[in-house]
Amino acid sequence: MDNDLTLKIEHLSSGFFTERGYVPAVDDVSLSIGKGQVVGIVGESGCGKSMIARSVMGLLKYPGRITGGSIKLAGQELTGMSDGQLQRIRGKDMAMIFQEPMTSLNPVVPIGKQMREALLLHEKMDKISAKAEVLKMLEHVGISEPKKRYGAYPHELSGGLRQRVMIAMAMICKPKLLIADEPTTALDVTIEAQILRLIRSLSRETGMSVLLISHNLGVIAQMCDTVYVMYAGKIVEQADAYTLFDRHAHPYTKGLMDSVIDLKSNPRRLPAIGGVVPNLLHLPAGCAFSPRCPRAMDRCREERPELEELAPGHLCRCFEEGRERL
Repeated sequence: MDNDLTLKIEHLSSGFFTERGYVPAVDDVSLSIGKGQVVGIVGESGCGKSMIARSVMGLLKYPGRITGGSIKLAGQELTGMSDGQLQRIRGKDMAMIFQEPMTSLNPVVPIGKQMREALLLHEKMDKISAKAEVLKMLEHVGISEPKKRYGAYPHELSGGLRQRVMIAMAMICKPKLLIADEPTTALDVTIEAQILRLIRSLSRETGMSVLLISHNLGVIAQMCDTVYVMYAGKIVEQADAYTLFDRHAHPYTKGLMDSVIDLKSNPRRLPAIGGVVPNLLHLPAGCAFSPRCPRAMDRCREERPELEELAPGHLCRCFEEGRERL
């Protein structure tokens, strides 16, 4: 039921208009996130993961542009909205955590004042009430001495604390949707685990939906209900997390799974996916993965496969002859 969906993306296409031609960074992508769900997008760098996030948030800047499709947040169409309309939604109904907090936080404004601005803008609070709410949220995300941190500048905080501040800032207006774009890339594994637990617990407490973007399969396995695998701007496989890890069907997904280190087994040389990510300006005539696929057939090089259902909720973009269980 659409009424149960926080985010519904249908046939989204977005890319960059360059002097050399149009670069299709996201090509006919559809996905949905139910209320309180954590949905993951996984794939190599440059596959289009972050482009989806920026398309949803309305943060594409020239030469980037949405060229087709629909993005609905709680039933409200976002595509075609003006910057002013999107600004009233960003921060209040949807929020985003970026990879590197130092590029998102204002270096010359104390973090408390930065967080307070969202409440003054969206909730129409007075400054005293807004400060009290900020202190409460800083404590809620596990930041000790919130009164002291309120007046701190971003450079005075550790990487883990800055990421907690970003989460607190994203959560301050209790959004319906949180987009987390590689939220733990720059953190050590201990802090990473704490941040992931925090996002998951906040989702359960508030019913907030989460779109988690990562290249880290361990993070995806730990966090997500449903997973979308992307390659060259397209979804190549979609399934619930258990099915994807236990019965994945696409050769690219298999390549990703094989690259995960198994600490229980003897050390071994990790297999790599041969070749390189294709140039989006000059995609192959057939399947985009065919030049790197060890099971590619002539048909794969000549025709582009569509997403087909293998089982309820499990979709794969691969021709029947090459889609045996891997």
